[in-house]
Amino acid sequence: MVQSYLRHGPTEAFGLVCSSSSNSCYDGKLAYVPALEDVLVWDVKKGQMLAMWHETGHRAEVTYILRSPQRNVFAVGYADGSIRLWSASSGSVIATFNGHKKAVTALAFDETGTRLASGSQDTDLILWDVVGESGLYRLRGHRDQVTAIRFVRQVAESAPSTSTGTAPGYLLTASKDTFLKLWDLQTQHCIQTVVAHRSEVWTMDLNPEHDLVFTGSGEGEMKIWKFDHEALARGLGETGTGEVTKFLLPATTLPLASSHRVAQISFHQHKPFVAVQSHDKSVEIFRVRTEDEIKKKQARRRRRAKEKELEKKGKKKDVEAETDAQLNGEHDDKEVELADLFTPYLIVRASGKIRSFDFGDEETAGKGNTHLFVALANNALEVYNIPPPTKTKDAAPEATRVFSVDLPGHRTDVRTLCISSDDALLASASNGSLKIWNMKTTACIRTMDCGYAICSTFLPGDRQVAVGTKSGEILIYDIASSSLVDTIQAHSATVWSIHVRPDEQGLVSGSADKDVKFWEFERKPANSDNPRSTSLLTLVHIRTLKMTDDVLSVRYSPNGKLLAVALLDSTVKVFYQDSLKFFLSLYGHKLPVLSMDISGDSKLIVTCSADKNVKIWGLDFGDCHKSLFAHDESVMQVAFERNDTREGDNKASHYFWTVGKDKLVKYWDGDKFENIQKLEGHHGEVWALAVSHHGKFVVTGSHDKSIRVWEKLDEPLFLEEERERELEALYETGLADSLNRTDAAIGSGAAGADPSAPAADSAAEAGAVSKQTTETLMAGERIMEALELADGELAAQREYAEAKSKGGLAEDVAPPPRHPVLAAYDLEPEAYVLRVVEKVPGTALYDALLVLPFGKVVSLMRHLNVWAQKEWNIVLTSRIIFFLLRTHHHQIVANRVMRTALIPLRRSLRAGLRRQKDTIGYNLAALRFIQRQTDAKRTAEFYEEEGAELTEEKVRERIAEGKKRKRVSIKA
Repeated sequence: MVQSYLRHGPTEAFGLVCSSSSNSCYDGKLAYVPALEDVLVWDVKKGQMLAMWHETGHRAEVTYILRSPQRNVFAVGYADGSIRLWSASSGSVIATFNGHKKAVTALAFDETGTRLASGSQDTDLILWDVVGESGLYRLRGHRDQVTAIRFVRQVAESAPSTSTGTAPGYLLTASKDTFLKLWDLQTQHCIQTVVAHRSEVWTMDLNPEHDLVFTGSGEGEMKIWKFDHEALARGLGETGTGEVTKFLLPATTLPLASSHRVAQISFHQHKPFVAVQSHDKSVEIFRVRTEDEIKKKQARRRRRAKEKELEKKGKKKDVEAETDAQLNGEHDDKEVELADLFTPYLIVRASGKIRSFDFGDEETAGKGNTHLFVALANNALEVYNIPPPTKTKDAAPEATRVFSVDLPGHRTDVRTLCISSDDALLASASNGSLKIWNMKTTACIRTMDCGYAICSTFLPGDRQVAVGTKSGEILIYDIASSSLVDTIQAHSATVWSIHVRPDEQGLVSGSADKDVKFWEFERKPANSDNPRSTSLLTLVHIRTLKMTDDVLSVRYSPNGKLLAVALLDSTVKVFYQDSLKFFLSLYGHKLPVLSMDISGDSKLIVTCSADKNVKIWGLDFGDCHKSLFAHDESVMQVAFERNDTREGDNKASHYFWTVGKDKLVKYWDGDKFENIQKLEGHHGEVWALAVSHHGKFVVTGSHDKSIRVWEKLDEPLFLEEERERELEALYETGLADSLNRTDAAIGSGAAGADPSAPAADSAAEAGAVSKQTTETLMAGERIMEALELADGELAAQREYAEAKSKGGLAEDVAPPPRHPVLAAYDLEPEAYVLRVVEKVPGTALYDALLVLPFGKVVSLMRHLNVWAQKEWNIVLTSRIIFFLLRTHHHQIVANRVMRTALIPLRRSLRAGLRRQKDTIGYNLAALRFIQRQTDAKRTAEFYEEEGAELTEEKVRERIAEGKKRKRVSIKA
């Protein structure tokens, strides 16, 4: 009989406010922030998490978040190169774009939100059609990671007004290769490359008028560039000296308060502010002044200077009129410097290292204030209020913090976890704070300050938690009052381990000062006046065991007879608990044992070490049963699974859990020495592990600041199947990777270069967008299966018809039975193929069609012909036809059979498309007619109200105003 185990699966991930893998978005009320592989939506005012955008099975980290002009849509880029469009209202994925080989580092929508540009660490730019859900083209030219992208709006009026199509426009990109590139999207070429800085360009933004470009570099320099829109409208040409026209011209450099790397530059959409982050913990706000303001200020300064001169000479009165006239004459001559337009306004200082910031929308801040949202690298969010500029000189403006979200997570790594005896509470501790979580709702119910916590345990009764710290203290906290009850200076060096004795009368602590100390619990009333009040536990030191080396871990055996002590010399010493007489020494690890656990029946002890191995020992003779190579890095903690005694299952479990610095959690069988399950999920080394007392779940805490719960499911697991599944996953990723590999040119000497690959393609500036993933490969296979099934069915029908027409069949011979799949769906073969193709997501369709061998393409063409004749899904049909013709043009042209098949296809497709076009044209005309009617009606209303003095221009303006929603301020 094959042994079956129960599978564990991830159920909860909490403890994260925001991770530092990506930027964040803020709309004045809600913050959209990255949390490793998910996006969290926080109500910043209430400090509540409203939604978590999570796609099951997707594990790559979020690397960029961008809100579309269509406010409900968000584009999110991931570390595996994929981009997902999320709907904010439903919290679900609208479309997935796969095209980049490495992490997405920059995204930009055009003004309408119909096109999306993405840049990546693989140095490519890709333009996506959001509506058609497909990749338009790939642009190559940068030599390092793309750091910023912006669509450039054409401001020049000289563009012809008659054209109905929208101009493809221009794209501006910055990269770590120090270049700034301007791309013409109509010709898909780079029309200007500027060496922007001496070091990497980390950020770039355009001002709302789209005539200035700000760039920030790795050495703390911020430059301003002017956009020549007149030259853009004229297009590429030569100047009188024979040089190519330049559209981006260097204007000036703005001085910053600090010379660190400029990480982000952001313009406020409606207010005259620009924010720059060039220091870890602060954001500098510049105010954008108008030219009139500056001219007035200059005039005032000149007048003051003149007045001072005249006062010296003592003839102020007579000349005053004269100076005024002179000043007015002068003040038009002096040109306003570009750098004068931007004046430092104030500095926002955050409480931690800033990962990104964003301006809030206007509606919420009120009274002319502006909100600046800051996402910190230490797992917290803050919102600062920027006051409006005032005329008075008395006080410098100050930014004040209005909201912050920091309670639902630790500022630093989660170092230790422990679970209460009834599995209801979880305590997690880090450097600086101890948090108590409700395991049912995963809400943080208590937060207490502590030192650098290393180990922790709930004390009997679950009312208190003991925490061992790096400084050698044991701190005792009361959960109900969330206060520190007692501080015991237990050791003179780090307390590495504490463990409660099985009879719950005392505990043992082991420390780096080479001592193992034994403590008894003493109950004392919390309130000395009232003897009936709840009693609190305190520790009384009873004896000390001196060791030869630092003590790294201490454990009692569950039967209360033995005590195991792990030392820095890589051995584990086992003593009798009562007399402290030496019993066994377990040696065999090459590096120190970091943690150990003893099974419920006190027969096995399992030890894990920094040498990446886990050893299972018998406690009767101290023999090593098995040594397992468990993780690729140090194994941090190990724990036996507990059995649920309530279900009458009294046999102690020999299954155990390990966690390691290789980010993995593993589940093992200690009798068969097999790895049962490998759980991936954490994005940093896993420090802490806590096992449920009823065997229902296991909790892990990690360097990525997240706490994850892995629950036991009812689904059985078989080791053979699990190994097969792992191999299959490995093969599939390998297959997709090999299909996506670009062959290096002959003689390039690239590692693994294909010597027969042509060298032409590598230099093309614009290319097609394609990337094979396991999904596209499976979709291609599904289409092939459907084609085979349909072709087989059609062949059988044809055979039967031919035999009948030749008269070789008797009248009463039944036609061949339909294929069971077609009979079940009650579909014709052609309709069945269409059904399968329609189910392929639009974004994966082209890549799936690339999987088809040419023989299948030929048979798909026949089906396309039928679809076009019957006008089934004409849009999809034409998309597939054009794609296949583009891809397989040479073979199709060379094949006579194919050409004859294309002629009827052309006829039916033209007719179908013409009918579609007529329908759309008719609908558009009707909509335009309705719009004209409403406009006429409103014009008439305005004339009636205002009387005769209105001109037509004024009426048009009024109507245009009426379309914009007005904000009305209501005074109470």
